[in-house]
Amino acid sequence: MSGDGTTAEDDPLQTAVWRLRSRACWVDAAALLTPATPQAALQRASLLVERCLYTEAGWEDAEDALRTAEALAHTDDERGAAACERGYLAYAATLLQVRDRADEARAALGRAAALIAPGAPGRPLLDFRRGLIAENLTRSPQAARAAYRRAHAGATAHADPLLLSATWRHLAGLALREGELTEARHGFAESLRIREELGYLVGTAPALVSLADTETEPEAARLREEARRLFRLLGGVPTWLAHRLAPPEEGAATA
Repeated sequence: MSGDGTTAEDDPLQTAVWRLRSRACWVDAAALLTPATPQAALQRASLLVERCLYTEAGWEDAEDALRTAEALAHTDDERGAAACERGYLAYAATLLQVRDRADEARAALGRAAALIAPGAPGRPLLDFRRGLIAENLTRSPQAARAAYRRAHAGATAHADPLLLSATWRHLAGLALREGELTEARHGFAESLRIREELGYLVGTAPALVSLADTETEPEAARLREEARRLFRLLGGVPTWLAHRLAPPEEGAATA
């Protein structure tokens, strides 16, 4: 997850980019951005990296955009932000079993940590992504929880609601694995609430499915059916959610 959604104060370009992004139209959103400045190049790269994670496609486009962002970066913050996206792309390729780039992901996020100062606006997103590495690649839930909590505090301090929805979701996931059902339900509900308020449609179906895992019938079935509706509406995105929405007899392993 990258970026912070949209607000009434956003300029028309950013509002248009957000609306397209939230509806899984990453290529169209990226096309609105001319990579002539470090900020625009980085935002364009982040859109195309996010597309990879949600669709399991577009890897070369993301690599090209990322190389442009890296070439235009001049300050430590800009270089750190580009390294953070580099690490996220490598993480996505590893997680989705496209190619094992775990070492690259760790190295890039380590480089980002050396460049992005504690307290900087980009630090919470970096902390969150380091938590993803710890949870899903290193298999270290304690380290993941610590990173997610730092990201959660930073997202709150910097008023980044989209990132906050992600930290709520992943902290809740860890709680669920430990059998803390009430804590998990609360976290998943907060994540869903924020995504619905932001209009982040592409992230709403996963949030619905996660909350359903903490509910009893018939509420769980209602939530999953709403997730199926959104999943179909967006053309089967995110792709990795398909097996979670399969009929019960086909299983529902964790995505």
